[in-house]
Amino acid sequence: MTKESLRPDELEAFEGFRPRLEAIAYRLLGSAAEAEDAVQEAFLRWEAADRAQIRVPEAWLTRVLTNLCLTQLGSARARREVYVGQWLPEPVLGGDPMLGPEDTAEQRDSVSTAVLVLMERLTPNERAVYVLREAFAYSHAEIAEMLDITEVGSQQIFHRAKQHLATERSRAAVDLAAARQVVEEFLAAATSGRTEPLIRLLTSDAMGVGDGGGKVPARTKPFFGAETVAKFLRGLFKPAEAKRAALGGSPDVYAWTANGSPALVAVVDGELIGVMTLEVTTDGIAAVLSQVNRDKLGRAARQWAASDHGEPLIKGW
Repeated sequence: MTKESLRPDELEAFEGFRPRLEAIAYRLLGSAAEAEDAVQEAFLRWEAADRAQIRVPEAWLTRVLTNLCLTQLGSARARREVYVGQWLPEPVLGGDPMLGPEDTAEQRDSVSTAVLVLMERLTPNERAVYVLREAFAYSHAEIAEMLDITEVGSQQIFHRAKQHLATERSRAAVDLAAARQVVEEFLAAATSGRTEPLIRLLTSDAMGVGDGGGKVPARTKPFFGAETVAKFLRGLFKPAEAKRAALGGSPDVYAWTANGSPALVAVVDGELIGVMTLEVTTDGIAAVLSQVNRDKLGRAARQWAASDHGEPLIKGW
């Protein structure tokens, strides 16, 4: 069938599947831009296929998309090995359908920034099985058919992936109101000029990570420990003309959520320039993850521009 033969109902069916497909692709790739491209390629395959022979469109599209992402993961890993500084996934702001289902703790964890970073350790097949099973509740029989493996093989791969991603801490579930409270408390501590209030909020082994992609100043390696992270944050939130010049102006700071966690969104003249995600556990803030590489903020910036985000917590920091 040709491109021109795509019927309106078939186009509508694909658009109905798009949010779920994007959510799968984002978890598999850790990149919103790459996820959008993968879903568009799946659309082209759908457009070119003999759709009369496809009994279950969603299953067919999920299989096509997953295999496109598996192919892409190999080249993505190679690019990340030569990435300047520390690689972090693109942040996806609260309210974006790309976050996918967040009804269970497992679904929320699978899209958290910290878990997306950990998933970089997995093989492509481990990542695919984990995402499809944990976040989207596909059966091992369905996953086996998608990936051309056995059902027992899918179960074994899932078990290995779970072991690689195991953590002793539980992430705290937060809604927008709870996130705002966390961010307000964090900002009060960060702008106090003292490390002690921050240390009280952080876990003893807290981690700080910044991703500038070699284009925006950021520490090139993760740093650990409550005192070390607190000292860094104290300096980061100390106003200075040099910082304002580097940022292109005085940023407004908002409280929001990103990848299901409390987040600070920095905006200069209406343009989103950075997202700092706070990974909150039952023991405190375990990680402070800052995405300031403008190349990886495109979708977040579009989502922010289209949202009603209220007044900033800090105006002209």
